[in-house]
Amino acid sequence: MEGTKLTSLVRSSGCNAKLPPGDLHQVLAGLPPFHSEALIAGYESADDAFVYDLGSGKVLIETVDFFPPMVDDPFLFGEIAAANALSDIYAMGAEPAVALSIACFPSCLPLSDLKSIMLGARSRTDEAGCAIAGGHTISDREPKFGLAVTAIHDKDSVWTNGGAEIGDLLVLTKKLGVGILMTASKGGECPEDAYNDAVSAMRTLNKHARDTALEYRVHAATDVTGFSILGHVSEMAEASGCTIKISGGSLPIHRSVYELASFGFLPEGRYTNEDYIGDKVVFPSAFDPVLRDVMFSPETSGGLLLSMPERDAADYVRRMDGHAWIIGSVFPKGAKPISVLL
Repeated sequence: MEGTKLTSLVRSSGCNAKLPPGDLHQVLAGLPPFHSEALIAGYESADDAFVYDLGSGKVLIETVDFFPPMVDDPFLFGEIAAANALSDIYAMGAEPAVALSIACFPSCLPLSDLKSIMLGARSRTDEAGCAIAGGHTISDREPKFGLAVTAIHDKDSVWTNGGAEIGDLLVLTKKLGVGILMTASKGGECPEDAYNDAVSAMRTLNKHARDTALEYRVHAATDVTGFSILGHVSEMAEASGCTIKISGGSLPIHRSVYELASFGFLPEGRYTNEDYIGDKVVFPSAFDPVLRDVMFSPETSGGLLLSMPERDAADYVRRMDGHAWIIGSVFPKGAKPISVLL
C-alpha cells in the first residue's frame, strides 16, 4: 500500500488520542500509593515526569509519550512525536540525555515509512543532544510512535508544576490551536499556510525556551499538550494552591484557528477536557464561545507554561522576540483554580 496516508489509518491523532482525563484520573485514584523516600515526584502530582533521588544532589527524571500521527509525512510525524516527548523533560528544567523509542506499526505500510519516522525522531533528538539508545516495536493496526526520555539533573533546580507565587505572571511559549488545525486538515479544510505554521510549531523543540528561561526565576512550569491550556493551567493552580487568572484576549492563537473552530472543526478532546475541568473554570457571562472552544481543545507538542516574577517574565518575553506571551497572572486561592477574563 505504497503512498497510504498515515492519518487515514487512525481514529484519533496526536495528544487528542489521550484517554479522557476524567477516565485516567478515575483509574489512578483507585491505585494504591507507592511509597519511596527516593521518589520525589510521581503521578500523584500530575507533573510532566517523575523525579527520583539518586543521592549526592542528583535526580533521575523520566517521562514517556507516544501517539498516532496527525500528519501524513512519516519523517514529520517522527519529528513531532520526538519533540513532544522531549518537551516533558524541558518542562522540568532539565536536559534530555537518553531515550528509548516506542513504535507501533501496521503491516500494510512499507518499512521505509517506519525508517522515516525513526529518522525524523533522530533529527530532533540529535538537536537536543539526546541519544536514542534502543526501543521496542509491535505490530499494530494503527501507527503510533514516541519516546521514553531520561535526564540526570541537579536536585535543587528541578522545575515542577507547583510553586507558582502570588504576583507571578504566566508565560506561554507557543501559539494555541494545533488540535483544531489538524482536525480541519484531516477533513481537507485547513489552509496550507496555517497547516505549515502548525507543523513548524509542533516539530520545534522547547529547548531554546527552556535554555533562555534558566537565566530567570521560574517558580512553576509545565507544558501544554492534550489536556488543553485550561487543563494544564488548572493543574498548576491546584498544585500551587492559588487561582490563576487568564486573559482570553492575550492568548496567542495560530492563524485560521478561530475561523475553523467557528465552522465546527473541533477535536473530540475539546469536549472530554471540558467534562473534566469545566467546573474548575469561571468564565465571564459574555465570553466568546469560539474562544472557549479553543481554550478547551487539546494541543500537541505545545509550548512551555512558566510562572515567573513580573520583571523576569517581561524580560523573558522580550528576549524570546515574538515566541513568548504573557497570558495571565497568579492570585490568592479563590473559589475556582482558574478565572478567565475578557
